[in-house]
Amino acid sequence: MEFIQFTEALNIVKSHPFVPLVEQRELKDCVGLILNEDLKADRPFPPFDRVTMDGIAIAFSEFEKGQHSFKIEKTIPAGTPQYTVKNAAKCVQIMTGAMMPIGLDTVIRYEDISITDDTATINIETIKPQQNVHFKGMDKQLGDTLLKKGIRLGAPEMNIAAAIGKAELSVLIPPKAVIITTGDELVPIESTPEAHQIRRSGNYGVQALLNQYGIETSMHHMNDNKAVMKEDLAALIKTYQCIVLSGGVSQGKFDYLPEILEELGVQKHFHKVNQRPGKPFWFGIAPNGSTIFALPGNPVSSFMCASVYIQAWVNASLKVESKSIKVKLNKEVNFPPPLTYFLECAIDIDENGTLTASPFIGHGSGDFANLAVADGFVILPAEKSDFKVGEVYDFVPFRNLFKS
Repeated sequence: MEFIQFTEALNIVKSHPFVPLVEQRELKDCVGLILNEDLKADRPFPPFDRVTMDGIAIAFSEFEKGQHSFKIEKTIPAGTPQYTVKNAAKCVQIMTGAMMPIGLDTVIRYEDISITDDTATINIETIKPQQNVHFKGMDKQLGDTLLKKGIRLGAPEMNIAAAIGKAELSVLIPPKAVIITTGDELVPIESTPEAHQIRRSGNYGVQALLNQYGIETSMHHMNDNKAVMKEDLAALIKTYQCIVLSGGVSQGKFDYLPEILEELGVQKHFHKVNQRPGKPFWFGIAPNGSTIFALPGNPVSSFMCASVYIQAWVNASLKVESKSIKVKLNKEVNFPPPLTYFLECAIDIDENGTLTASPFIGHGSGDFANLAVADGFVILPAEKSDFKVGEVYDFVPFRNLFKS
């Protein structure tokens, strides 16, 4: 089969989504998952007239009449029932988060007053009525939608869900995946490799990516024995809805996977994409519906394919809108082959607030050291060979762009 173009391969992957499970999960276990319900305010936000500064509360009308000194009637901490003042010409000392007393409407912070004995004196000439008070329902009303179904849950959403008493949420769960490494040269990471061996490593980067997408993962390794590989793979396909293979998919004498997958009845949708890295990338669907991603074994190739294709597959399946990120090159790149080039780069923000990409030209798809200092891949289209400083291209992140 001839190479297909990147956009065609991406569209094929996205056109074969999984059907997510719907589960009720404890709030603490929902980070990174997709919300499957609307969350509505169970009371006004804030639920009462809330003081926002430590200081004194007064009736503004008294200050407006020229009164600047107020006898202190009471001291009110946060977390106490609402108090009703007995004399509006007096004040109360009040703390941040407390309910505004009935009969008072304005708060002056401690920095702007002095207190002698039981009298507070305002030391500034100008104050605003109702200042430093967050009034009931100012943010949201009872029944307002706070979070819409379909969003990915992060730290801010945890705050909101907790504030309305949602100890559990209905969320969408991607299928569990198994990440399979192949090759006699690979040994466990705790082993001391012989001169002809290397430790398994690329699978851990792919695992971390999949975990970020909300996918639970297991690990498995297969040596280069076709009969054993076929038996193992047949069993794993029955167990997992998502199979991610690493290595054994190119044209080497021991790259058995394409042949094994065909013998197992897996429908191949494409094998080989007109891209660098990751040309041997293979994608198909097993007879039972399991989705199979067979990634090249080189670490950068497998990491790139997972970052681009598996992330797009998850987003398409969960109906999460993929936001397009554009970056501006700050270094000239020349890449003559007519391939889509996924180039590792670090991201900065220039003085105009524009994301700028600093590319790393490494030593091929086995050179994964640059991944530690890169933020993602800038996508350079196949129809060009010269990419100029200042030109803007699509970008696929694999880490938080605003890391410290």
